[in-house]
Amino acid sequence: MNKAEKQAQQKLHIDRRRLLYRLSELGAIGATQDGGVSRLALTDEDREGRRIFETWLQRLGLTARVDRVGNIVAVRPGRAELPPILLGSHLDSVRNGGRLDGPYGVLSALEVLETLHDSGISTLRPIGVISFTNEEGVRYAPGMLGSHVVCGAVTVEEARGAIGEDGTAFGAELDRIGYAGDLDPVSIRPGAYLEIHIEQGPILEREQTSIGVVEGVVGITWLEITLEGAANHAGTTPTRLRRDAGLVAARIAAFLRTLALSIGEEMRATCGVMAFEPNAVNVIPGRAALRADLRHPDPDVLARAERRLRSYIARAASQERVTATVRSLEHVKAVRFDSGVIGAVQNAAELLGHSARRMVSGAGHDAQLMSAVCPAAMIFVPSIDGISHSPREHTPPEALEAGANVLLHAALELANRTQIGAPASVQPSSTT
Repeated sequence: MNKAEKQAQQKLHIDRRRLLYRLSELGAIGATQDGGVSRLALTDEDREGRRIFETWLQRLGLTARVDRVGNIVAVRPGRAELPPILLGSHLDSVRNGGRLDGPYGVLSALEVLETLHDSGISTLRPIGVISFTNEEGVRYAPGMLGSHVVCGAVTVEEARGAIGEDGTAFGAELDRIGYAGDLDPVSIRPGAYLEIHIEQGPILEREQTSIGVVEGVVGITWLEITLEGAANHAGTTPTRLRRDAGLVAARIAAFLRTLALSIGEEMRATCGVMAFEPNAVNVIPGRAALRADLRHPDPDVLARAERRLRSYIARAASQERVTATVRSLEHVKAVRFDSGVIGAVQNAAELLGHSARRMVSGAGHDAQLMSAVCPAAMIFVPSIDGISHSPREHTPPEALEAGANVLLHAALELANRTQIGAPASVQPSSTT
């Protein structure tokens, strides 16, 4: 590329005001009083968010197709009949979460398509946007359910049969909101998949770096631990005679921190859910349930961490004469993204003059699953104070614009390639 061509390409940019407007409009759906958003998968709020997204697609002249688990896909034609470049993320949220986690990726992808349309630019390959169903996994397990089905790790029937924490069935709710489409999910086979997301961590902001070039995603293991002891009076039962399920749960939760520190900086081990029964101040818990979240980029290290945790649970339960049951809720293997797609992101950041660093994501994303079926990578933009899944989640407008422009130019490079690469060598797996 000569100097004149480079200068001309640098002038191509997304419409920042349009992107921010749409983020605000979508953020108002399911808005909470403290500035957050609750738009759980397949709720009425999710339906409303899907509808406004489809309205924006229609205004651009694009036809939305919905697959059998509710994933929404729209593709802008290319000059050749080649697999498309798909850009996307998700529209659902956690409870009282932030307004950027997920929607920023979907609406930045839409902005890329609209910018190309407004500029009259054609591409060799088609370019499309995809919004995945139930990425957060708050209402239905596993998380990233839509991309699990696309990559073949979960069947449509298994997904539809998932029972939510509120007792509803995934399939019934999908039908109720009108988003059980007819497209076969496993027919979605892009030439490449690229996802932009807020970092959800503090690294980019602390290092004053504009763009994270994401090379891979950590492996994730979720375990559900159920402990059965004996409920009894808190005042009259001697300590040495107790079978305290709550005590064992507390020890396991504390052990997770010890486990992470003993393995090293890249290890994460968290207890985010714990419940006691009968849950009374003057009763020894007869039953306790908690969930553990383990993460590491090396699958062997992650497996060793799980074995150590299971061993500790067995010892702690035995010491207190409590019965322990451990069930795997989800296991997603670590992946390394495609070097060609990573290179396109790096090239785009350099073209636009943005500082960039290579990094690994500590959170799970749809790109992690999609890497099993096509070359994939991700782009990160800074999160203020590293906060996400919170109403305090924030990324400055200029950073959102910069990231969307990197997505635009990376997608444009990929969409004009005849060859891109191969799917990641490490395949994700589903619920066990």
